[in-house]
Amino acid sequence: MNSEHINYSLSASQEEPAAVEEIANPLPRAVLRLSNHALLDGQWHFALDPDDRGLREGWYLGHDYEYVAQWPGSIEAHMAEARGQAQPTAWQDKVVAWYEREFTLPEVEEPLRRSMLQLTFGACGYETQVWLNGRQLRTIEGEDVHYGEYTSFSYELREENLHLVNRLTVRIADTMDAEITRGKQESHIYKRGGIWYQTYTGAVRSVWLEVVERNRLRSRLGVDSIIEDHLVRFNFTTRIHDPGCYTLRLKVTERGAPKDSPPLYTSEFPLRLEAGQKQQRVILEMPDAKLWSPETPNLYLLVAQLVDSEGYEAQIETHFGLRKIESRGKHVYLNNEPTYLDGILYQPGTATYEEMQRHMHAMQKLGCNMVRVHIAGIDPRIYNLADELGLLLWVEVPSPHTSSTRSRQNHRDELLRLLALIESHPSVVIWSLYNEDWGCQDIATNPETRRYIVDTYHYMQIEHPQFLVVDNDGWQHISQEGRLKSDLLTAHLYTPDLGRWQDLLDRLVRGELVGVAAFPLVIGDAFFYRRQKPLIVSEWGGFGFADYGGPQEGEERTNRIRAFKQELRRRPIAGDVYTQATNIEDERNGVIDPHTGELTVPPGLLNSRDFSPEE
Repeated sequence: MNSEHINYSLSASQEEPAAVEEIANPLPRAVLRLSNHALLDGQWHFALDPDDRGLREGWYLGHDYEYVAQWPGSIEAHMAEARGQAQPTAWQDKVVAWYEREFTLPEVEEPLRRSMLQLTFGACGYETQVWLNGRQLRTIEGEDVHYGEYTSFSYELREENLHLVNRLTVRIADTMDAEITRGKQESHIYKRGGIWYQTYTGAVRSVWLEVVERNRLRSRLGVDSIIEDHLVRFNFTTRIHDPGCYTLRLKVTERGAPKDSPPLYTSEFPLRLEAGQKQQRVILEMPDAKLWSPETPNLYLLVAQLVDSEGYEAQIETHFGLRKIESRGKHVYLNNEPTYLDGILYQPGTATYEEMQRHMHAMQKLGCNMVRVHIAGIDPRIYNLADELGLLLWVEVPSPHTSSTRSRQNHRDELLRLLALIESHPSVVIWSLYNEDWGCQDIATNPETRRYIVDTYHYMQIEHPQFLVVDNDGWQHISQEGRLKSDLLTAHLYTPDLGRWQDLLDRLVRGELVGVAAFPLVIGDAFFYRRQKPLIVSEWGGFGFADYGGPQEGEERTNRIRAFKQELRRRPIAGDVYTQATNIEDERNGVIDPHTGELTVPPGLLNSRDFSPEE
């Protein structure tokens, strides 16, 4: 356990084993807090609730659980274990599962006058309800039921509700509902098979206890830099129980510098804060700061302290980088330099954190400078790893599978949850709102669908200018009065035939918008390409997947990939995304072993940034 904080300490309950080894960040989060934690991972009591009787019968007050389950882990695996099956089986409609365990109240060195216990779920859901000693908890955001399965959420535990030994009860529910943000998990609309995968839900990331200050900065931080003026805009979230005057103090050092190194940049901001939660933007000037890029991923360490009137410091820390991403004419510009995006599609699926780490290193070894994380949320530490490696990330909102008022609200809620947790990473440069019309199938005919997408695009432009935004990746981009409501004009092109590939690319760069991809590239008002937006072939290849054809492995596939990349670079195209990194379920088209991270094609195969077009 970490015991560096001078104001308090937290020791694990006696039933928790000592950690085998200390690692830099053992929790699935990107922003660190100098507090100790007690993991509640391990064996939990477990019961299925097929008739959804638990709430009516008050299982949170006491229940005889038939099984045990390992947390973290998926409901699908836990159901299979409970039924004595070797592999998870498909389920339909609705699944409800209950989990329960006891924990001993951790020892605290001083009374919780300035501090309190906080319970955090790294990710869980789709619907999660939590009870402590039979009392239902409400998230810091005020939710009785937390929705979403890709991001973390927390509960503040009231001291008067805590016992020496405490009972924690969790109800998790999920369905095949096509209106919720599912990504590529099957639903009532898209059944498992081909590009649609088995559901993977439930207790999917760690859960832990930690001591936090009553008045503090939350682990939600936005960073946006203006590289011409070396200004960095930080957007903090404060959580206050005791209204009053506070000082926000920032200290910045080079990442990896000795702990006693004097800060390179400092600043203080006096704030008068009311009770509750709010956001506050501040600006720090960093003259002569080094920029972040794939070639030079320079990072700085930010230590941010919220200091009360008595001088008590509540601290968080994270790393960040200064960078600028722009869509201008036919190029994507990074730090005012045109940058070709050598990308690859990545679908982590059920990969562990350790496997994802190996995948990231392997994708860089392939020569990629960008990874498109395909409509899924991932362990936040992977974003940190991308920052360190200098890998650009294209991230996407996990999609619903049908278009409706409710699905659009769920989509927006998911976007805001993801933004709150990953908007500080310099590696994250592109966001897709939708992919191939999934969840917005009526985009060409429904004005309400287009209005929602356009409004969301404008919201991102104003509130999160540090990102490029794609409205609907692959085709059917929205034109309004001739203005494309996307920072990139993207196309998904699949053919194993080189001649057909050359023809598709020629038509694409000529500005042909119909008959190139599966659907028209642009809908709405007339749009005239004229090289005013960067062209990205954001999916291609797929060699080895039955539906796409082409060679499955060996030298023939290597040569085909190389030839297709050369054709891309001979044309005014700003980037491409090879499909895909690893095999996943029925999609057997990966170039990286999903378990070991070993390449099945030569290193550097996807690096075309030094390619010189033939005259």
